[in-house]
Amino acid sequence: MRTADITRNTNETRIAVSLNLDGTGKQSIDTGVPFLDHMIDQIARHGLIDLDVKCDGDVHIDDHHTVEDVGIALGQAIAKAVGDKKGITRYGHSYVPLDEALSRVVIDFSGRPGLEYHIPFTRSHVGRFDVDLTQEFFQGFVNHALVTLHIDNLRGTNSHHQAETVFKAFGRALRMALTLDPRSEGMIPSTKGVL
Repeated sequence: MRTADITRNTNETRIAVSLNLDGTGKQSIDTGVPFLDHMIDQIARHGLIDLDVKCDGDVHIDDHHTVEDVGIALGQAIAKAVGDKKGITRYGHSYVPLDEALSRVVIDFSGRPGLEYHIPFTRSHVGRFDVDLTQEFFQGFVNHALVTLHIDNLRGTNSHHQAETVFKAFGRALRMALTLDPRSEGMIPSTKGVL
C-alpha cells in the first residue's frame, strides 16, 4: 500500500495529511482557506489520490503560513508514500484547458527539488485568496517531495481559471508519474540506480 500519514505542528500551523496514492480521488479537505481547499480537491480528483487534509493555521494574520505549510506537508506525505520509487513511471505531464485558460505541468520524481513557475496572473486575488501564495504552495511541495516541477500557464484572462488549470494539470501529472509501470516492476527508473 502506497499510503502515508503526516503530522506537522509549528507555532503557525497544525496540519494532518493522510493519503493513498492508489485511491479513487476521495477527499476531505479543511485548511481554513476555502480557495486552497478547492484547489487541493482538484489534485485529489484528477490525481486519483485519496486525500485527507486538516489544517488549523494562523489565518487571522493571513493565509501565507497555511498555504505554504500545507504544500510542505503534502510533499512530505507523497515522498513517504512513494518510498524508494521502484517501478514508478517517474515522469508525468499534462495540459489542461478551462475555457480561455490553458496550463501545462511537467513533473520528475528526480530526488532533486526544483521549481520553474510561470503563471502571469491577471489579477492579484481570487476572492480573498492572494494568488502569490500559489507559488509558495508549490515551492513548499517541491522542497519536501524532492521533485522537479515545471508549471506554465500558457494563456488565460480569468485568474480563477488560470489557477484551476494549473492544479488540475498538477494532479494529472502526479497521477502519470506515480503510476506503477508493470514493465519496470522492482526497478529504479534511473541509470544511477537511485532517485
